[in-house]
Amino acid sequence: MSGFRIPFLDLHLGDEADEIQAAIARVFERGWYVLGPEVDAFEREFAAASGAARAVGTGNGTDAIAIALRALGIGAGDEVITTPLSAAYTTLAIVMAGATPVFADIDDERLTIDPAAVESVITSRTAALLPVHLYGQPADMSALRTIAARKNLAVIEDCCQAHLATCNGTPVGTFGAAGAFSFYPTKNLGALGDGGAVVTNDEALADRMKRIRNGGQTDRYHHAELGVNSRLDELQAAILRTRLPHLAGQTRDRRRLATSYRDRLAGAPVRVPAEIDAGHVYHLFPIRTPQRTSLQDHLRSEGIETLVHYPVAISDQPAFATLRKFECPRAVRACNEVLSLPLHPTMTADDIAAVAAAIGTFHPGGKDKELAS
Repeated sequence: MSGFRIPFLDLHLGDEADEIQAAIARVFERGWYVLGPEVDAFEREFAAASGAARAVGTGNGTDAIAIALRALGIGAGDEVITTPLSAAYTTLAIVMAGATPVFADIDDERLTIDPAAVESVITSRTAALLPVHLYGQPADMSALRTIAARKNLAVIEDCCQAHLATCNGTPVGTFGAAGAFSFYPTKNLGALGDGGAVVTNDEALADRMKRIRNGGQTDRYHHAELGVNSRLDELQAAILRTRLPHLAGQTRDRRRLATSYRDRLAGAPVRVPAEIDAGHVYHLFPIRTPQRTSLQDHLRSEGIETLVHYPVAISDQPAFATLRKFECPRAVRACNEVLSLPLHPTMTADDIAAVAAAIGTFHPGGKDKELAS
């Protein structure tokens, strides 16, 4: 147990335990553990839920992005434009594919990649755009797709925090060539371990991604191309099949709780990022304040657990220090200010009220010391 009165997240199985145990028992009884009927069925079901023609299960969300890039022929000598505000795995996937990451600053309201900033960093080597639907908020896909069409660029969407999200009514992951999803346990649709998938409406691309994820094999021990070993296993697929039918209802719960937060935080001493699109699925509920450390300490003293997503812009991470430097001041400012509040379907209205009330009793002073410079 976390020891918090209101923990950030609760990953205990609860009411779904029996259903999940039955799914696991089904796999044990069959004795087939990799690339079997559970994966085949989940791929069909997840593609349908995501509004796509095909889905390809992978070992994790990072591999899903990298495999999509490789299947599109994007690699050495190519540049891929992405956001500096995300988990670093988005950029790691670009590097894994052999391409070079390029960072474009964020929209200060949406907190996703800014189309105008994207235009400013396109070069003759740019091959693709990799927007991230961060925190469950869709990026501005209408503008990004227009840029991509005009510049003849591929679009691969990082949907790892955006299961069932839509942008202007269109499912994320279907705007470009492919959309990558993660099923890490904390995601809106989470496995009991790692897992990922790529969705696409391109049948040939789906077939190539299936080859690449399985060592480049066309059939057993016949390798047509260089691939990787990144396969969604039968146990996780069975668990995800059990959870997928509940996802739409849980998404409605997330939206309802987020609306309650917005109502209760009106006038609070924090900034609440706008909901730009009704298709937001609220994987996380971030707020912003220059006094983040002080507020986090205050909420901790009230028994409320919070987390920071993300404290360092990817463009400033030491792991990517050899890349060309990009100035992304809006992303850096967000990294210094964002604080994620608890939000998950098992929370109650009383929980939301208690968190909002605790924020209301926070009395900010100046900037936190580490931000003063």
